Amino acid sequence: MIGYNKFTLKNGLRVIHHHDESTPIAAFNILYDVGARDEDPNKTGFAHLFEHLMFGGSVNIENFDTPLQLAGGTSNAFTSNDITNYYSTLPKQNLETAFWLDSDRLHQLAFTPKSLEVQRSVVIEEFKQRYLNQPYGDVWLLLRPLAYKTHPYQWATIGKEIKHIEDATMEDVKAFFYKHYGPQNAILCVAGDIELEEVKSLSEKWFGNIDSRTKYERNLPREPKQNEFRELTVERDVPNDAIYMAFHMPARNHKDYYTADLISDILSRGQSSRLFKEYVMENPKFSDVHAYVSGSMEEGLFVFSGNPSDGVTLEEAQEIFWEVIERIQTELVSERELEKVKNKVESSMVFGEMSVLNKAMSLCFYELMGDADLINQEANKYLSVTREDLMRVAKEMFTKENCSVLNYKSKRN
Repeated sequence: MIGYNKFTLKNGLRVIHHHDESTPIAAFNILYDVGARDEDPNKTGFAHLFEHLMFGGSVNIENFDTPLQLAGGTSNAFTSNDITNYYSTLPKQNLETAFWLDSDRLHQLAFTPKSLEVQRSVVIEEFKQRYLNQPYGDVWLLLRPLAYKTHPYQWATIGKEIKHIEDATMEDVKAFFYKHYGPQNAILCVAGDIELEEVKSLSEKWFGNIDSRTKYERNLPREPKQNEFRELTVERDVPNDAIYMAFHMPARNHKDYYTADLISDILSRGQSSRLFKEYVMENPKFSDVHAYVSGSMEEGLFVFSGNPSDGVTLEEAQEIFWEVIERIQTELVSERELEKVKNKVESSMVFGEMSVLNKAMSLCFYELMGDADLINQEANKYLSVTREDLMRVAKEMFTKENCSVLNYKSKRN
């Protein structure tokens, strides 16, 4: 059970406090309710660009990292299709440094041509290195628009194309900032051996005078129910063929999300999982094989992926996946197999909660989902899944008309 306190400033900033006496390190995590799904379809990659721009300095602080490092701290951030998350860890006695730095960049980010050009170049280089020039790097640039035709999940966090970042103007950047970056669109969590009153005092001191901005109301188009089998075949200069099969699945806050996630664990978590044991170890049809969920806030994807072994065609690989699917749709999973994956989920949660930073991140995320207390309910939602639930959700989810297949062929074959 993770204890916490919550309060909200007059400008709308939600603040969560978690007291942890076990560590001298304090975690400072601030989540902004903006991700790639909130971008203009003709100006994508902005959420990720902003993750970089936020480290480019504010009006009063030229370099974000230098004062933090002098205070013995470190910082980083990540962007997804749903959120942008910034975090710092530092000795608890220097916690105010984190408040000072993050409040200043929220209040007065330095919109300088130099910062924009530097970060633009960094993002463009990342696009090239990670997505265009890396083997299998463009998989999600292909798979997302295959599976999504309406919802903005159809583009990856990096964006649709480099040109959108190349063409970003200072006016575009400022408009995105003032639309999405405001105290009313943020959740802050401070975790560590810090008293609640100190967190209240520092929050009011550093964030209380930042004006609330117009609340962005998310109104995204819903993805229509997929009613056709989709298949795309591409050829690339990669070492081996690969196959990706994506099925639409329930949103992160849907009760069946936990069932779908457990199905992915039964199929692919660890060396005793079905796919690895049967098709890598015993009957090696794949050199590498996985099943996983995207974990998206809105309706996400359940993905099978694999590199077929030499002599196994992509058609045969797809047929194996359908056989695996049919089995979980028609045969009840054994009590022992279900219990095993539930134990793994529960233990990974326990270990994850040992880190003060992980707790701070999770409390922010669950607050965004509706209530920070969901962090204490998560394990029971997995534990309550039945064998019959697994079969029901597998039947609902794994249908031919709900499937999008990317055949990724190696030119060497």
